[in-house]
Amino acid sequence: MPSPARIGELNERSLHRALKALYTAPGSLSEQLIDGYVVDVLTGTRIIEIHTGGFSRLKRKLPRLLENHALTLVHPIAKDRFIIKQAEQADVAVTRRKSPKHGSVFSIFAGLTSIPKLVAHPNFALEAVITVEEEVRVPDPRRNRRRGGWTVIDRRLVEVLETHRIESMGDLFAMLDASLPEAFTTADLAAAMQAPRRLGQQAAFCLREAGIVEICGKAGNALRYRRCGR
Repeated sequence: MPSPARIGELNERSLHRALKALYTAPGSLSEQLIDGYVVDVLTGTRIIEIHTGGFSRLKRKLPRLLENHALTLVHPIAKDRFIIKQAEQADVAVTRRKSPKHGSVFSIFAGLTSIPKLVAHPNFALEAVITVEEEVRVPDPRRNRRRGGWTVIDRRLVEVLETHRIESMGDLFAMLDASLPEAFTTADLAAAMQAPRRLGQQAAFCLREAGIVEICGKAGNALRYRRCGR
């Protein structure tokens, strides 16, 4: 029968494995069963949990682990991504192109909508790892051409550019505060992050849930926000 370590490693992609290797210090343990969950790395008394996708799957796992353990959630964000397409035919050349989309530390707000209040937990810390990545795609007959006709089979770490350690939602807001007016909308948040309006809306939700900002009125159909305590 496979051990929990083997079970955990079966679902790992290259990006996850590479980050786990970076966070596995000498003397630390990997793929440990703690409080009913397999965790990526245990270094001393701190759990290192690496998650490359959305955070909704962590809504039960993290609160349970945080009851008794310090935990750092590591999440990669691709500042630059290269898309590699591998055809099924051996004689068809592999293509590699740079995606026009660029992530930043603020991209973390999209994931935090699933766990906005957890960031304030005294045992919790978050590290946003800004990367250069490769995304490998192959043809998928289940996806029609209107949906692209390709599916992602792997993500590869090319380079780590920088790491941001976030210990509260206030740490993220502090990166934006100087660029915002006294009262601001989600459009102002998006502009401060140089990101789409959708991310501005997600940031506003996270900041409200964390008690960093509050609604103070409307500008047309748009809600206006201000810093709490002002």
